[in-house]
Amino acid sequence: MAYAAPIFAFEVRYVIELILLVFALVLEGVALVHAITQRSDAFAAIGTLPKGGWIAILAVCLVLTLLGFGPVSIFGLIGIAAGLIYLLDVRPGLRDLHGGRGSW
Repeated sequence: MAYAAPIFAFEVRYVIELILLVFALVLEGVALVHAITQRSDAFAAIGTLPKGGWIAILAVCLVLTLLGFGPVSIFGLIGIAAGLIYLLDVRPGLRDLHGGRGSW
């Protein structure tokens, strides 16, 4: 029996997972680099985890994503959530603390 249309579900899934992987790696990488470049006393001033805690969380998530767990696994979803929490909650607090000028 011949099929009228080719079955391309696996190709679509591959492309979607590749896009999510790139998004997750960029998100976690940007968050990690930003956390590394900030002053450690600023984290205590805004009342969040210490700098070392954020660096450890983001680095472990980035490594697990790179090791092949992927963005659709539980580790990948935790990594995306950690990166988003850092970039959407902690980073604006650090920016407001510095007056919007950056950490230098």
